[in-house]
Amino acid sequence: MSQPAKSARTPATTEPPESAAGSRAAAQRLKMRRELAAAAMELFATKGYEATTVDEIAAAAGVARRTFFRHFRSKEEAIFPDHDDTLVRAEAVLNAAPAHEHPLDTVCRGIKEVMKMYAARPEISVARYKLTREVPTLREAEIASVARYERLFTRYLLGHFDEHAHDDDANDDPLLAEVAASAVVTAHNHVLRRWLRAGGQGDVEAQLDHAFAIVRKTFGSGIMAGRRTAPPGPPAATASTHGEVLVTVAHVDASLDEVMRTIEQALKER
Repeated sequence: MSQPAKSARTPATTEPPESAAGSRAAAQRLKMRRELAAAAMELFATKGYEATTVDEIAAAAGVARRTFFRHFRSKEEAIFPDHDDTLVRAEAVLNAAPAHEHPLDTVCRGIKEVMKMYAARPEISVARYKLTREVPTLREAEIASVARYERLFTRYLLGHFDEHAHDDDANDDPLLAEVAASAVVTAHNHVLRRWLRAGGQGDVEAQLDHAFAIVRKTFGSGIMAGRRTAPPGPPAATASTHGEVLVTVAHVDASLDEVMRTIEQALKER
């Protein structure tokens, strides 16, 4: 007796149920954090920071006091609701970096996640910037957030120094990594503050790229130009003559000027 044919069709799923549930929970968590932050910002603007209580923030957001403390430890933290998630995204950029990318370029892409966070809600970002200038406690909280990014980038860069790029003691590597990471963060914050003072107007992406180019030019030489572990190649360009034949060997990244100077020198020495 023949059996009924089994269907070859299988239901399409984009992600496991657990993953979908986790994504929804994370989205709801971020939504509530932003609602609490918006309520806090409005109260700070109308009543003043010192006069505003956690109970008032919770009531304005339509939740209980205990709900507030499930998301923030204090009203200071409510001013910066997105930094935890942004730090995770920045670290994901570092972890997924392509092998050929210069580590400083990777770090610059990572910190752009911070700028995206501010640019997504410019009116709130501008109001928050003004408030942090007026309240020392909030300024301290902001500095603490910046330090978290610097530590993340320092750890990353420390693993990408080229031992052939400098002859200094290897013990200097932690210093060089910290200085380079700090330079990236400082460049970002300089552009960010200028953008916020302008009311969130202007091509902040182009300004960031210009600032990062300066950092790359200044600090890029001691850090690997990629993650290749092969031994160092020949000099940028070398040339030798064999009878009437001139042989030139050059790195693929050697400049045309370097190659031409090497050729000219070899011809002079014939």
